[in-house]
Amino acid sequence: MYTQQLLNAGLSQIQAETLNFLLKSGEIKAAEIAKNTSLARGVVYKALEELLALKLVEKIEPANQVARFRAEHPSKLEEFFEEKERKAKKEKREFLENLPGIISTYNLAANKPGIKFLEGEDGIRIALFDTLKSTTEIYTFADIKSTKENLKEINDAYVKKREQLKVKKKIIVSDSQENRDFFKDFDTAITQVKFIKQQYYPFDSGMQIYSNKISYQTLEKGNQISIIIEDKNIYQMHRLFFEYMWETL
Repeated sequence: MYTQQLLNAGLSQIQAETLNFLLKSGEIKAAEIAKNTSLARGVVYKALEELLALKLVEKIEPANQVARFRAEHPSKLEEFFEEKERKAKKEKREFLENLPGIISTYNLAANKPGIKFLEGEDGIRIALFDTLKSTTEIYTFADIKSTKENLKEINDAYVKKREQLKVKKKIIVSDSQENRDFFKDFDTAITQVKFIKQQYYPFDSGMQIYSNKISYQTLEKGNQISIIIEDKNIYQMHRLFFEYMWETL
């Protein structure tokens, strides 16, 4: 009756057939499910255990009697579907965060530089979290004002993860009282900060220099893009440029 809809919700064929039978049969023994369907008894028991784990089936065990099973209220299916969607979104986000690394592996094997263009807040997230895989200290030009206004949630999650992983970073930001206040608690063993005169950094953008890669982010609301370039020579040029500025500030 509802087997196809249950399959669409993400259940396996056996799970869907078992739950479909329970929905129309009420409380019943596992053996009776096998008897009244084309499913083998062992397959039915396995499906019931899986459905119990998904909280779509209830097990009733009266004293000295064979256990019986019944479907949970159909509203549980909506909760199951929503949880499946949340998990899929989480898995997609984790995959996208690892995609630059996958591309990097491919590019190294193919012996060619890699360029990746990303749009929106998801692109910013991917570019930032890619730096956490760095085997070198990260060098950063940062626009704190735009980051706080437009990307606070992403940046907070990134900073928390970077501190957990103890990934070191040097940051150059424009010299303002706001930035000095912001970084007063962040200048630590894993995060060092230096300030550059404001007239030399009038940009709504940032740059990350790390592990043979350069990434650029434009942070202006509605116009957020990220570009990741993987090339040893470009990386070395930017790294030396940053180190020269760092020493002169």
